[in-house]
Amino acid sequence: MRKKKQRNIIIAVIAVVVIAVIGFFSFGRKGSQQSAKTVTVTVGTVGATKAERAIWKSVAATAKKKYGIIVKTKNFSDYNQPNSALKSGDLDLNAFQHYNFLNNWNKSNKGNLVAIGRTYIAPIRLYSLKYKSLKSLPKGATIAIPNDATNEARALLVLKNAGLITLKGTSATKLYTVADIKSNPKGFKIKEVAAEQAARVLKSVDAAVVNNDYANPAGLGDKQTIYVEPINKDSYQWINVIVARKKDKNKKAYKEVVKAYQTAKTKQLYKKYYGSKQVAAWDAKF
Repeated sequence: MRKKKQRNIIIAVIAVVVIAVIGFFSFGRKGSQQSAKTVTVTVGTVGATKAERAIWKSVAATAKKKYGIIVKTKNFSDYNQPNSALKSGDLDLNAFQHYNFLNNWNKSNKGNLVAIGRTYIAPIRLYSLKYKSLKSLPKGATIAIPNDATNEARALLVLKNAGLITLKGTSATKLYTVADIKSNPKGFKIKEVAAEQAARVLKSVDAAVVNNDYANPAGLGDKQTIYVEPINKDSYQWINVIVARKKDKNKKAYKEVVKAYQTAKTKQLYKKYYGSKQVAAWDAKF
């Protein structure tokens, strides 16, 4: 009787051990399978501000909750670094540039990068400390614009859309210069200055097209604005985008990161941090 009892105890212990072993390996395999499904996507950014960090934190939370993707960001200080890093495979995606910058970088660097999703456009503005509207600008008024190729072309398109000048040709991607001004009915004097100087010279000119990077620190806002760059075919090239290598443009995880970005929550954060100076572009019509 005693031997039978001992045998039963031994059998029970063995059964418990077997169940524990099976449970361990089943859990282990399940855990391994889950780990294998977890995808991490690293996104390159440039000069990330508090606002940009908050936006990408929100995107990462959405990507993890909705798609099971871990989004990490890597910040750079130079505008050429994240494209080089993406091309070489050190990044999965980047998000810092507009179409115009991407196209020119690809041409100059034999790039293989493509836009896979729009993010925002930051309309630039024509500011004045002397006048309250376009109509009040007098004949012969001096208007300052940035003198680097990209920003000069953009500024001239702003003046064109404002109805102040006309330009030769109809290309929405041409890098216009002052030599391309076709008509200037009011004889405005176009003064070319370094982009970082446009806000500083505003006191000595009648108006100036100032990039947002310099307008915000200079305290320029709605009160000094007399015209805002419209969102149309001329401004399409200034839309910022999420970029991937061409061979990876259809990767499911990358498309899901784009979806995690293009949300109502992101729009709310734009409004919170930028007001009307940064506008969602993924659902804009052209």
